[in-house]
Amino acid sequence: MNLQSLSLVFLATVAVGGAAWVFLYPVLSGEKQAENRRASVAKPEPAAKRQSDKTQRSRREQVENTLKDLEARHEKANKVTLSKRITQAGLDWSMQKFFIVSAVLGLVFFAIGMFAGRNFLGALGLGLSGGLGLPRWGLSFLKKRREKAFLKALPDAVDVIVRGIKAGLPLFESIKVVAAESPEPLRGEFNTIIETQAIGMPLGDACARLYERMPVPEANFFGIVVAIQQKSGGNLSEALGNLSKVLRDRKKMAEKIQAMSMEAKASAGIIGALPPIVMILVYLTTPAYISLLWTHPTGQLMLVGCVIWMSIGVMVMKKMINFDF
Repeated sequence: MNLQSLSLVFLATVAVGGAAWVFLYPVLSGEKQAENRRASVAKPEPAAKRQSDKTQRSRREQVENTLKDLEARHEKANKVTLSKRITQAGLDWSMQKFFIVSAVLGLVFFAIGMFAGRNFLGALGLGLSGGLGLPRWGLSFLKKRREKAFLKALPDAVDVIVRGIKAGLPLFESIKVVAAESPEPLRGEFNTIIETQAIGMPLGDACARLYERMPVPEANFFGIVVAIQQKSGGNLSEALGNLSKVLRDRKKMAEKIQAMSMEAKASAGIIGALPPIVMILVYLTTPAYISLLWTHPTGQLMLVGCVIWMSIGVMVMKKMINFDF
């Protein structure tokens, strides 16, 4: 083919492609349907319908703003300070008292290490572990135990509030009933809500702040429901009844997950405890055989490496068998 024929073919192809782009592309890509939808939306609507839509939009915006505020508070609560951790653990200690207890524990563990091994570096590491790690582990343990007790009593407390509202009591009076009859730590948390509301804070905000002291999703759900109802209105007894059902379903799910993962947890516990148990048994039977691990420099290096790798393995297994829902 000569140059003139190639030019004609090229121009014809461009012309066909341009015509397809103009006439077929809007139909195939959905632009035509989108334009028709925009035209139908732009049609004038009756005044009653516009007013109803405006009311629904206003309420939806209030709900969205409330959720945004709670989300911002949640992000802020993620930065947990030491004083807040002490409060979440249920202790009334000051930071000064906590540091004093940590220092005493560190000195005790350091003295035990010096007395047992006469090794300054080993005793220093033991003292740092006892002074920095043990108190914070204790706070985490107390916090989890307190959260379990709170979650155990929360569904019954919500049911009491629902029955009180259906009987004609205001929400604040129903919360007072819960605060008077519930076990700890639920009683203390609801008493805090009552005291906070008594000094002038709105009840919705006081309930929303419950999540800062008790950082569990169920407390956040309760605060969201009450805060939205206080700002937007609605049937509170129905909302809290649905919340109670959700709380009980979450409790059933947690128990089911625990039952299904118990075999894996037992296996992880056996695997994690096997090396130190074997080490203790070997030391009891032949001390000279295993004492090279902490008397020889190479053995000390190997022992440190084993501890590091075992810790990594335990953390990986813990991550694999713990489920968030």
